[in-house]
Amino acid sequence: MTVLRTSPRNAPASSSASAPLTAGRLAKWAPWALLAASLATSAIVFALGTLGGDLADFNIAGAVFVGVLLYMLLITVVSSIAESRRKAIDRLMTALVSAAFTVALLPLISLLWTVVANGVARFDAEFFSYSMRNVVGDGGGIVHAIWGTVLVTLMATVIAVPVGLMTSIYLVEYGRGRLAAGITFFVDVMTGIPSIVAGLFIYSVFALLVRPGISMGFMGALALAVLMVPVVVRGSEELLRIVPNELREAAYALGVPKWLTVLKVVLPTSIAGITTSVMLAIARVIGETAPLLLTAGFTASLNTNLFSGQMMTLPVFAYNSYMNQGTAADASVARAWAAALTLILIVMLLNLFARLIARWFAPKTAGR
Repeated sequence: MTVLRTSPRNAPASSSASAPLTAGRLAKWAPWALLAASLATSAIVFALGTLGGDLADFNIAGAVFVGVLLYMLLITVVSSIAESRRKAIDRLMTALVSAAFTVALLPLISLLWTVVANGVARFDAEFFSYSMRNVVGDGGGIVHAIWGTVLVTLMATVIAVPVGLMTSIYLVEYGRGRLAAGITFFVDVMTGIPSIVAGLFIYSVFALLVRPGISMGFMGALALAVLMVPVVVRGSEELLRIVPNELREAAYALGVPKWLTVLKVVLPTSIAGITTSVMLAIARVIGETAPLLLTAGFTASLNTNLFSGQMMTLPVFAYNSYMNQGTAADASVARAWAAALTLILIVMLLNLFARLIARWFAPKTAGR
């Protein structure tokens, strides 16, 4: 029997073949350090071009884009020197994917930077404790607009969420045939309705039933509810459909009626996702301006009665402050930017609140 022995002369060849795979490797912190250095260098270059200017003049989107391009170049060169050509190409492809994601985020980054840079100047105690009653020039605040936004959006949520949730329950648990198909079709149609159409519809109904020219907060809440219902229906419907049928069948096997199964099994299982869907619907309508201009109107005074008098909201306040600048144009524009920043912060807080609710009500498993 012939025994094959490994020749010592083959050892160097084997080690040399595996050398590219066992070459040096960059430290874990090295790519992050290169990214930080690239962004810092780009920021300094762009900042030198805006010396003496306003903070809002700094082109943060351009700085981030150039910084990412510089990082792609640096990580490829450094990786090819310290590691291998194969690893360098891998890091380049990773950087390209990350750069595509960054490009998608650039409009959001630019928007947030512009709003923060222009709106932070009016973030003071007066701005959040006074209304615009009897204010002509500088000063004033948005307390009346904040109250109006909270009350109108809360009323719209109270109207839209039960209607949308019960509609989705019907479509998933009970709906069959042409009626369910018709409801699904009209929900899809309502999803694409322009917001101004919802405002015109509510205004027309109240003009016919009450009197022409009427405006109040409840009308604005109804207009927002029309926009919220299809979002709640579609989001809740998908979440109810992914509840495992085994849970329903287990409840039916124990003799639990269908309505109680939906109430005690299906809804608790999907409550976290339904909460997120509701918060997305709120974020969808809280910044609407056109329907509220027609229905809720605008006023300079605080009004907390949804059923009497016009009511100011944050989107309408920002629009009115920018379009009707009056005698103190700079102060009016600053109030508009600050109102926009406040609205963004409210939406962020709502999303954080939705995440907390989703975590609290999510089904607990033994492994968690």
